[in-house]
Amino acid sequence: MYLDQQYSITPKRKMSSLAAGSCESSKTQNAGDPLEKKPLKPCCACPETKKTRDACIIERGEESCKDLIEAHKDCMRSLGFKV
Repeated sequence: MYLDQQYSITPKRKMSSLAAGSCESSKTQNAGDPLEKKPLKPCCACPETKKTRDACIIERGEESCKDLIEAHKDCMRSLGFKV
């Protein structure tokens, strides 16, 4: 069974525009000064490793996914986050 089929999340109300745009590029938010960038938020960093890590933890449990957890930590560290 695929993760998307097993775990479906249906929002009960619309997401605010602030929450929906929290991971957008700063270029769209700061149209006046394209050189000024806001720092990357941890929630938006390393989406590929985060997605696979989360799917593994949901399906198999944290103990079975240590390699994916470490890969995500390595990705976060490479972007300057302290993990």
